[in-house]
Amino acid sequence: MKKKDRLRADKLFHSLEAISATRDGEENTDDLASIQGQAVQMVADSSRLPRLKRFRFQLLHQWLIHNFAPCCAADIGGGKGLLSYLLIQSGWQATVIDPVAQSLPEKYKDIVTNMRLMIEPSARVPNIPAEFEIQHARGFDLLIGMHAHGCNVKIIEAAAHAGCGFVLFPCCVIDEPFVPPPGVHWLESLADYAVRQGHAVKPFRLNFKGQNIGIYARNERITGK
Repeated sequence: MKKKDRLRADKLFHSLEAISATRDGEENTDDLASIQGQAVQMVADSSRLPRLKRFRFQLLHQWLIHNFAPCCAADIGGGKGLLSYLLIQSGWQATVIDPVAQSLPEKYKDIVTNMRLMIEPSARVPNIPAEFEIQHARGFDLLIGMHAHGCNVKIIEAAAHAGCGFVLFPCCVIDEPFVPPPGVHWLESLADYAVRQGHAVKPFRLNFKGQNIGIYARNERITGK
């Protein structure tokens, strides 16, 4: 191996090693105040709930229905499908795209009423049991990725290819096709990549623990509120 190739390989290894050493492979975003020169908007949370990671789907649901008119959304890596279920209850069309088919949870916390609600055992959400690929974006108005492992770059590319919008809470860089340059935050790197794909990106922060900064881009098929 040539010296320059060895140095490049060493740099990549150390970047991945540093990322892997963080909690769940996520970089710390607590002090990240801006992305692409835009201030990260802190979304007000009136639920008075502690900043627990398990309420992230409820918080994102509230943000979505207050910022977008109902549309057809793909919930990528949606797991048990709680976000899709909540969106459907709000008049949206939503489909989970996840290679592992899972049942809806039995109950969830409604952060608006502060009540614990049961989900009917017969309730289902539309599901595509597959790894997300760019062609899956066809027919959707909005692609949503909440900590969708290994799908962040694909979501950005798919939205550009299909002409739809996206809302993305990036998780770790592991299993992604590129890593950020040294000294550049993964979120900043993804936002820059989205801009180069033709998206007008805006950042925001929700009140839950962990990587809680999202980036989003609209398109002409999606209207705001």
